[in-house]
Amino acid sequence: MERWTAEPVHGMKVVGCARSVDKIEKLAAECQSAGYPGTLIPYKCDLSNEEEILSMFSAIRTLHQGVDVCINNAGLARPEPLLSGRTEGWRTMIDVNVMAVSICTREAYQSMKERNIDDGHIININSMNGHSVVPQSVVHFYSATKYAETALTEGLRQELREARTHIRATVMHISRLVDTGFAFKLHDNDPERAAATYESIRCLKAEDMANAVIYVLSAPPHVQVGMGLGDMGGLGI
Repeated sequence: MERWTAEPVHGMKVVGCARSVDKIEKLAAECQSAGYPGTLIPYKCDLSNEEEILSMFSAIRTLHQGVDVCINNAGLARPEPLLSGRTEGWRTMIDVNVMAVSICTREAYQSMKERNIDDGHIININSMNGHSVVPQSVVHFYSATKYAETALTEGLRQELREARTHIRATVMHISRLVDTGFAFKLHDNDPERAAATYESIRCLKAEDMANAVIYVLSAPPHVQVGMGLGDMGGLGI
């Protein structure tokens, strides 16, 4: 699960979670050495496991009072076509790309509600695969999970409005590859193909994503931002 360092730069206390926290621990040390006003706190959590997610939110409640901003960024694709894919791979994508997003969103909202936080924010990092199905069989099921995330964010926006809260929901539809380990997970049996994926085009960087998140969070209270990054313009929600 990729995490970015712009939030600590701007003074936020960020809990970054992943199954392996080595990279987050390195980023946390870099933030501290740089003297940033915020803090990056690594937390080991397998987002495909609901018990671990609930334990993480409980720890955050105990140690840091609760969650004011939730960024659902974890996502993965497995090369499992619709006609020949393994059920295990499909289930893994659903667990991380759909269920984890839903569970984290629910827990974040409940954390805000119980503390009367009315200006919180939930940001879902999505993909243009949630708006179009590309002619590549290895990502068709992945695309289905991203369509689900598009629907989940719109449903969230409607439920927040029905609850008469000023908590905001934003979805970022990424229309260009971000330079992460995503392709290496998708093509884990063919690292050369994975590497070529990033070499074929100019990719977005983690810093681009961080800057977009900061832009969304800094919008005035009366502004609801939905956006796309890459070749497309802004998408309102």
